[in-house]
Amino acid sequence: MAEYDVIVIGAGPGGYVCAIRAAQLGLKTAVVEGRDTLGGTCLNIGCIPSKALLNATHQLHEVHENFEKMGLMGASPTVDWLRMLAYKQDVVNGNTKGIEFLFKKNKITWLKGWGSIPAPGQVKVADEVHAAKNIIIATGSEPSSLPGVTVDEVNVVTSTGALALPAIPQTMTVIGAGVIGLELGSVYARLGTKVTVIEYLDAITPGMDAEVQKTFQRILTKQGLKFILGAAVQGVDGTTTRYKLRKDDSEVSLTSDVVLVATGRRPYTAGLGLEALGVEMGPRGTIKTDAHYATNIKGLYAIGDAVAGPMLAHKAEDEGMAVAEIVAGKHGHVNYNVIPGVIYTTPEVASVGATEEQLKEQGRAYKAGKFPFMGNARAKAVFQAEGFVKILADAATDRILGAHIIGPGAGDLIHEVCVAMEFGASAQDLALTCHAHPTYSEAVREAALACGDGAIHA
Repeated sequence: MAEYDVIVIGAGPGGYVCAIRAAQLGLKTAVVEGRDTLGGTCLNIGCIPSKALLNATHQLHEVHENFEKMGLMGASPTVDWLRMLAYKQDVVNGNTKGIEFLFKKNKITWLKGWGSIPAPGQVKVADEVHAAKNIIIATGSEPSSLPGVTVDEVNVVTSTGALALPAIPQTMTVIGAGVIGLELGSVYARLGTKVTVIEYLDAITPGMDAEVQKTFQRILTKQGLKFILGAAVQGVDGTTTRYKLRKDDSEVSLTSDVVLVATGRRPYTAGLGLEALGVEMGPRGTIKTDAHYATNIKGLYAIGDAVAGPMLAHKAEDEGMAVAEIVAGKHGHVNYNVIPGVIYTTPEVASVGATEEQLKEQGRAYKAGKFPFMGNARAKAVFQAEGFVKILADAATDRILGAHIIGPGAGDLIHEVCVAMEFGASAQDLALTCHAHPTYSEAVREAALACGDGAIHA
C-alpha cells in the first residue's frame, strides 16, 4: 500500500492545481485520473477546445465582414471542418501534455484509473489501495439534461458532442441561453448554421446585469442567432424539440439537424462510494463542506464543481490552492465576492461583483458609471465599438461593488476591476490611474470617471 500526504481525485483545473500547490508545499502528492489525458473536462472537452473553435470562427467572420473594409482583398477562404477539428485537437493536446510536464516537474504521481474511497484515508484505484493523510475530491461536473430529452451525442448532443460533430449542420436548436449554449451557438452561426436558442426565462444569460442581457441579445441577433424566450421544453423526439410558450401555454415544435442541450451541469461524484462512507451531501448533488473545504469525514475534502458555488474552472483552481495550503498547515482563502465570469463570444461579456438588480434588491445606495465602446478609439479601429463598460460603486464611500463589460477583450479587462476590488479600491482610484492610449482599457477608466464628475470622451 503506497502512502501519500495528499491524494487528489480528479485532474481537472481544481485537481491538478491543488496537486501542484501541495507538491510545492512539500507534500507527497498523487492524483487519480481515469482519462488518458490530464486536464479534466476543461482542457479536454470544455473550455479549451471551445475557445479554439471560437477563435477559428471569429477569424472567418473577420474575413467575410471586415477584411474588405480594411483594404484586404481576395477570394474568401472556404471551411475545411475536419482540419478545423484537427486544429482544435492540437490545442487540446498541447495543453494536456503541459499538465503532464508539470506533474513530472513537481514529482506528482499519476494514479491512472477511476478512484473510490472504501474507507477514511484510503483511495482505491483498480485493485490497488493507497493510503493518504488527506484526500481531496475534485471530480468536477457533467452536463445535465431535461425530462423527456435523451442525449445520444449524435443528433441530440451536449457540449461534448457539439465539439466533435462530423459535419457542420445546416440547422441547430440550442436548449438553454447560458454560457455554453451561446458560445457554441455562436461558433456554428459563424459557420453558416441557422441557430435557434430556446430559453425558459425571459432573458438570456440568467443572473447577469439586465442591461448587458439586452445588449448582448441584440448583438447576437444581428449575428444570426434566433431567440425564443419564455419557452419550457417539453421533450425532444428525434431532432424535433417540443416547447410550450409560457405566456399563452401554446405548444410549438421545431425540427433541426442537431439539438444541443445546454441546460447547465451537475456535480459528478458517481462511483466514489460517498454514501457508504457517510459523507454529508448538500443541495443538487453537491458535497457539503465547511469554510475550510472539509467534509464531515476527517481528512476528506472537496472543491470545485463538486461543491456549492459557481461552476467555473478558475473558482475550482482558487479552491484547489486554498485547500492545499490548509492541509499544509497554512491559511488558504478564496474571496468569493471577487470571482469574475466571462462569455467568450464576440463581443466578450464579463462581470464581477454585484449587478444593479442585486443592489436594488439589497436596498443599497449606489452610483453607476457607464462608458460606451463607441467612444473608444481602439475599439472603433477594429470594428468592435458595440457594448459598454459599467462600474457600480457605493454611493457614500465610492468603493467598487461590481463591474459589467460587453465589448472587445472584456474577459481580460475585467481583471483590472477584480484587482481593484480585492484591494477595496474606489472608482476614483481607477479614474486617477493613467491608462495607455489607445487601449480598450481606457473604457474602464472612463466608466470609473463616469462614477464621479463624468467621462471625458462621452
